[in-house]
Amino acid sequence: MLDRLTQTLDFNAAALLLRSERARVLAGNMANADTPNYRARDFNFRQALESATAASPAASAAPAARTHAAHLPAANAVGTRAPTLQYRIPPQAALDGNSVDMDLERAAFADNSVRFEAGLRFINGQIRTLSLAINGQGQ
Repeated sequence: MLDRLTQTLDFNAAALLLRSERARVLAGNMANADTPNYRARDFNFRQALESATAASPAASAAPAARTHAAHLPAANAVGTRAPTLQYRIPPQAALDGNSVDMDLERAAFADNSVRFEAGLRFINGQIRTLSLAINGQGQ
C-alpha cells in the first residue's frame, strides 16, 4: 500500500518537475526571440514523462550531459532525467535565422502553466486526502 502511494506521489512530482523544466525552456525561447540565428527548442512532454517514470529512481539517476565545463550538473530529483531537447522547425523561415514564433511560444507557455497548476492542485488534493485518512475526519 505504501509503495503505491509513493509511486503515485513520485509520478506527480516528476510531472511537476518536467512542467517546470518545460516552462524554463519556453521562457528561454521567448527571451531570445530577437537573437539572430537562435533556434527555438522544446521537448516532447509525454516521452519525457514516460522516460522519467519507466525506470526505477536508481536507474534514472544518471546525470545529464554537461555541454560546458562551467555548467552545473543537472539536478535529478525524483528519478527524472533532463529531457532531450529538440529544435523546433519554424513554420516560416526568418531572415535573421531565428526560429522563435512568439504566438506559438506564448500558447505553449500558457498551456504548460495551466497543466502545471492542475498537477499542483491534484497533488495537493492527494496530500489532503492522505492527511484526512491518517488523522481521521472531524478530529
